[in-house]
Amino acid sequence: MKKFLLIIALLALLTLTIFVYFKFFFVFGVGVKSGELNYVVYKGYIFKTYEGKLIQHGFRSENSGQVSSNEFVFSVANREVAEKLMRAGGEEVELYYKEYKHTLPWRGYSPYVVDSIVSIAKKQHREVSPPPPPLLEL
Repeated sequence: MKKFLLIIALLALLTLTIFVYFKFFFVFGVGVKSGELNYVVYKGYIFKTYEGKLIQHGFRSENSGQVSSNEFVFSVANREVAEKLMRAGGEEVELYYKEYKHTLPWRGYSPYVVDSIVSIAKKQHREVSPPPPPLLEL
């Protein structure tokens, strides 16, 4: 009887381990997102994490009849990567990320975790010409 209970306990532990791995640690997908970096912040109550938002080009609508910008909300795993992104606010960036099924408090608020920067391109600022002088009435 003890041997049977030991086998059941080991199977339950193995099942729980596999479940936790696939729910929290298995990389569901990887990819690259590009757009204008809106912000990267360091925040949290107990577990401080780096969180950011990327504004992608184009529009999408999650609800019919509405148009909104394409926003990519992400967490950053590496401190050096986060500090580089903090200095690149408003620039065009390409970010390599991993997607997990669920979040962990020490990994961030988003299931999308950026772990490297593909490129940072300085935005080309157009020179704005001054407005024409007002017309004089005669």
